[in-house]
Amino acid sequence: MQDVAGVSSRRLRQEYDVHVRRYLWGGHFWSGSYFAGSCGGAPLTAVKQYIENQQRPAG
Repeated sequence: MQDVAGVSSRRLRQEYDVHVRRYLWGGHFWSGSYFAGSCGGAPLTAVKQYIENQQRPAG
């Protein structure tokens, strides 16, 4: 399964390469700190609880 960022990056580069080059971060179209997701209409309280219960990355 391919991720949305990877697929959209390839498509945008194919179609608009000259235009998007100035927006790249070290050759990458998307910033590593950006996330977009969908929760399928879940209530915000459920989403917040889910996020708060996630494991923190090992640092």
